[in-house]
Amino acid sequence: MKINIRGIYFDNLTLSETVELILARLNKGEQTAVFTPNSEIVQSCIEDNSLYEVINSAEVVCPDGIGVVKAAKILQTPLKGKVAGIEVGERLIASLTDGSKSIFFMGSKPGVAEKAAEELQRKYPGIVVAGTNDGYFKKEGAENDAVIEKINASGADVLFVCLGAPAQEKWIYANRGRLNVTVMLGLGGSLDGYAGVVKRAPAIFIKLGLEWFYRLLCEPWRFKRMLKLPKFYFGTLRFKLTGK
Repeated sequence: MKINIRGIYFDNLTLSETVELILARLNKGEQTAVFTPNSEIVQSCIEDNSLYEVINSAEVVCPDGIGVVKAAKILQTPLKGKVAGIEVGERLIASLTDGSKSIFFMGSKPGVAEKAAEELQRKYPGIVVAGTNDGYFKKEGAENDAVIEKINASGADVLFVCLGAPAQEKWIYANRGRLNVTVMLGLGGSLDGYAGVVKRAPAIFIKLGLEWFYRLLCEPWRFKRMLKLPKFYFGTLRFKLTGK
């Protein structure tokens, strides 16, 4: 079941249900894009309507942020809960330890995807990493063509695209027809987390819905971007009252 939150159609699923859906589509060979927008991304769609088509093109859309969950409550269309992209990715990896499907990691700075692959293979023996590529390439033209060719040549079934939003969603939207992979996930900074380059917020911050605040403390340069969060929250309250 999809729930419309400010124009984005989110799947109303738990984390486990989301991974089960992705696995089911993977095993059936049904090409699937998985996007995990938070309130910042939804607000970006509100400000740039062209992004709606991109985000809503995904077969699976997860509410990666407490702000989206709160907005759903305000609009009286509650979601089952937050489904963090980094957790979706790791649960999916943990389900592929039988080696029947292979994974390609693409994104972040040079060396990070390789480090993430090493750490994940150590943690989940049996997973097959088909290849890696950093995110520092031109997203069109010859460089982009070469990356797509590399991914296809690897024979990967699953592709992690970690370019940051909305760049990763735009890239998947533009190139999915040329990719031979079955499942493509836009997972932001997940590779940095898997590689241990960036530490995720402590459990207490996650439990209290303050993961965004922890990130702001660690990366104060995000302040301008974070202004979208209150804008989205109060805009949703206004939308509830006025429909605009």
